Amino acid sequence: PIPDDVSYWDGDHLSGPASIRINLTQQKAFFYKGGTLAGVSRISTGKEGNGTPSGSYKVIRKIQNHRSSSYGVFKEKGTNRIVDDDAEALKEPVPPGCYYEGAPMFNYLNFAPAIGMHTGYLPGYAASHGCVRMPDHMARKFFENAQVGTPVIVER
Repeated sequence: PIPDDVSYWDGDHLSGPASIRINLTQQKAFFYKGGTLAGVSRISTGKEGNGTPSGSYKVIRKIQNHRSSSYGVFKEKGTNRIVDDDAEALKEPVPPGCYYEGAPMFNYLNFAPAIGMHTGYLPGYAASHGCVRMPDHMARKFFENAQVGTPVIVER
């Protein structure tokens, strides 16, 4: 078995149709090309109450410099000082004199409604609002090698 602390990519020489398997228990994502393992990444998936849904999906959209429309920060206009670093845009009003800035979700591979894989913080356990966070170098490789339509399997 691959050690839990290892993320790697060894798929640049491989060809064939891409597919992604996300294992929620192992907190790992596996990228395949033509059925051959091309890379493995540590991940952080949805926490209790915001779980990443298991099932069979396909990449719907790819957005390199995406920002969350749901989670982010409220900043003061003029100074850009952060007033609330855990803002939920859809659930709370923007405070007077402030604006909302969505959390960065670079290399976003959207595969389910409001759920995708992207660059993000990995605390070592499931901690997101449902998305699959990955180290930046791995999110970039998955993004570069997946296409709209790439199958994504999410399993427990």
